This record gives sequence, structure tokens and C-alpha cells, in this order.
Amino acid sequence: MADRSFNFAGFMIRWVLALLLVFTTYNPSGYSWYHWLAQAANKIEPLIALAGVLLLIGWVIYVRATARSLGVIGTLLALALFGTLVWALIYYQVISLSNTTLLTYIVLIILSAVMATGLSWSHIRRRMSGQLDVDDRDDD
Repeated sequence: MADRSFNFAGFMIRWVLALLLVFTTYNPSGYSWYHWLAQAANKIEPLIALAGVLLLIGWVIYVRATARSLGVIGTLLALALFGTLVWALIYYQVISLSNTTLLTYIVLIILSAVMATGLSWSHIRRRMSGQLDVDDRDDD
């Protein structure tokens, strides 16, 4: 049986993996799968395709887990929470709309945080409420 304990380190591992997935797919630095594909001289090479399939598998795992765990309303609430946080940072001039690179990084970090929360939410809800998800059962 898998270890069902969950802690902050478990969440951080999920978040680091989500950050890796998001930033490997695209980031403004120019070093990402997107940029690799864009510079591939109108052809898809086997390594680009392989990397794309691996990234797609990661995205499906994270997005599906987030959708199942948080649901549409929960996902929208998480995005609204982070969106209003960004709005406050812009409103109080902590960050500027003219700094698109910084805004892009912030959006990518937020996206990874929402995905990590979605992947972890069942564990968090179980800790907060003591209730198990319907999918949770012991296979003895």
C-alpha cells in the first residue's frame, strides 16, 4: 500500500515538478520546448516529438488531476485568487504592466501553483476535514 501521509514537502515536490513542466514547455528566456520547436526549420525532429509527447503526458496528468480534484468552480476560484493577487501587485505598483517578462513569469508560476494544488487537494482536504474522496480506498 502506498504511503498516505502528506506534508509540506510533498506539496513542494508536486509544485517543483509542475514548475519544471510549465517552464520546460514555455518560458520567456528562449530556452523551452516551444522555442526548440519554433527554431526547428519547418520540420519536426524525433527528439522534439518525443519531448512533446512526454510534456503532453505531464500536462494531461496535472490538468486531469486538477480538474478532478478542484473541479471547475475550484479551479476558477484558485485562478481568481491568484489573479486578484496579481491585480493588487499591479495596482499598488509593486510590478508594472510594461514589464511583460516579469508578468509572464508570474503567470507561469501561478499556473504551476494551481496545478500543484489540484494534484495535492485530495490530501489537503483529507487533512482539513478527515473525509476521504470517493476514489480513496485500501486495496488489501
